[in-house]
Amino acid sequence: MGVITYHSKLPRMDDRQKHLHFVFMNYDPEYERLQSDRTKRGAREVEMYLTKKHNDLLAKKLEPGSYTKTLSLFIVDAFAVQITDAQANMLRSAKEVRVVEKNQELAS
Repeated sequence: MGVITYHSKLPRMDDRQKHLHFVFMNYDPEYERLQSDRTKRGAREVEMYLTKKHNDLLAKKLEPGSYTKTLSLFIVDAFAVQITDAQANMLRSAKEVRVVEKNQELAS
């Protein structure tokens, strides 16, 4: 008869499920400076700056292909990303991150 062994290091099933999380960034003086330019050119610069900043953070903290960024929010320096709860905890530890919140779906 074979023996079944359980490894406590293996992730639980729901640890691998991805959920939408919102990641809000800490104060960034460069973002504030760019936000002060209310022209179309200024808006494009904010968009490019934050997209790169958010993508760089994800690339630095998470494995490539293990997440799906769904959008960047330019008004509040935040983004939405499909990640596991374990990945959310990794992002929470980043000095650039203020808060990571799981999306709460409302019952209809």
